[in-house]
Amino acid sequence: MNYDPPNFAEDVEDGCTLRVRVHPGARRNDIAGLHAGAVKISISAPPADGRANQALIELLAELLHVPRARISLVSGATGRSKVLRITGKSAAEVQAALFPIQSC
Repeated sequence: MNYDPPNFAEDVEDGCTLRVRVHPGARRNDIAGLHAGAVKISISAPPADGRANQALIELLAELLHVPRARISLVSGATGRSKVLRITGKSAAEVQAALFPIQSC
């Protein structure tokens, strides 16, 4: 069976972009899977005063092992669908970090 990797991350100059679908106010911060070509991410912070966006950036920085300053919100500041730019990481590196292949 052929497996085509999802297209939620795309290479751009000096890094990549990442499409996410955020579920704020969740019980815990977690990668919840894929949703309509984006990474579905649960965030415990409420969607008020940019707290969910900040928590999203902090979670991704931790998972990708990059400083928060290397992750910026490109679009979707007030919506659930967002695009982030990650400097210094390729799309393949981001995909591998968010969805590692688990050995049997």
